Amino acid sequence: MQGLKPSLRFPKSITYYCYVTLARRHFSAHQTRFDHVGPMASLLKSRSVVRFRGPDTIKFLQGLLTNNVQRFCESPGDVTSNLVTPNVPFMSASPMYALMLTPQGRFLYDLFLYRPARPSEKLDRTGSAPGEDLGRPLELLADVDATVLDELLERFNKYRLRADVVIENVAEEFSCWQRYGENLTEKLSSADEPEAASVGWGGANDPAGTSSSHGNNVGLQWFKDPRLDSLGFRGIFPSNTTPPLVEAAKETDEENYHLWRLEKGVAEGSTEIPKGDAVPLEYNLACLNAISFDKGCYVGQELIARTHHRGVIRKRLLPLKFLDGSGKEMEQKVAPASEVINALTGKKAGTVTTALGCRGLGLLRLEEALKRSSKLTIQGQEDVKVEAIRPEWWPTEWFQEYQQDSAVAY
Repeated sequence: MQGLKPSLRFPKSITYYCYVTLARRHFSAHQTRFDHVGPMASLLKSRSVVRFRGPDTIKFLQGLLTNNVQRFCESPGDVTSNLVTPNVPFMSASPMYALMLTPQGRFLYDLFLYRPARPSEKLDRTGSAPGEDLGRPLELLADVDATVLDELLERFNKYRLRADVVIENVAEEFSCWQRYGENLTEKLSSADEPEAASVGWGGANDPAGTSSSHGNNVGLQWFKDPRLDSLGFRGIFPSNTTPPLVEAAKETDEENYHLWRLEKGVAEGSTEIPKGDAVPLEYNLACLNAISFDKGCYVGQELIARTHHRGVIRKRLLPLKFLDGSGKEMEQKVAPASEVINALTGKKAGTVTTALGCRGLGLLRLEEALKRSSKLTIQGQEDVKVEAIRPEWWPTEWFQEYQQDSAVAY
């Protein structure tokens, strides 16, 4: 697999170490390509930003999306700063991961929703008192798949009818970023300021440093990825600025974020999660906090609720590794839509949904994928061995039926 592509702003010794380490090391089942590399940051060019604003924003989205958007009406529950400043709110609403489905309950789009801090949640520019909201309508920003942006906007506007909500493409104004890497979140407690701790600042030691590292002049900041803590931090920031802490991390190509995510077994966007075809529960999206089973009705709810309460899901998305006969990683040998078969029985185990280098994702039958006796290969490419990896974050009930005969890594 190709090595990392760090920003050239860093010393050659650092970039050379990362490249050689990642390109030449043979990784066991318990290792990843990002062991010992440290924090990284990537501009997500594959994502765009949409803004929803107006009195009916929450009601409008609540009837369309799988998660409970009403939560943004509640008082923020996450303490994000020890200091209240003009640019850093004391408390912020955590972002939300949600889906839009077809009426038949198939996946269409995924969205990361953010509620920008209100003026009353920060100090005014004098620094002496909270700001005033002055009747400003609620506003949400959504991080969406850039490849389906126009189609997504058209569909939302189709449902808008008489709802008092404005839906805008603000991709020129804002960009999406991800911070990720080994132990980026595990080292921090929930009470810590993640941004300040990452660069050695603390609220009691360096107030100016805490403020500047946590947010920018419009109060936008980093948040833990709402899907999994191990995915790192995600945020929306003005396109004409570099987010805080990117200088302290290694800015690197977005492809490395995709690899980090694939190794965790997480699909993203309408290509990796096939639009109009994917069943959300088979893609593990309920466990990634994309679906609320307690909210009211939304488009496509019937299939989701029925499948969830039935409790039987025979196929799931798993991380894949492509190897040769001696166990070495094989680069660029497998394409999406390739069929995975059990070479011992000839039975089809599933399909490769995403492939990048020697890594990928596959929608596989658990009975075949998790058996110790299975020998998975690519149909028509019997020289390619497929290793299915059970992610650490999977709940036990997903695989306990196959546990005695499981040989996958975790």
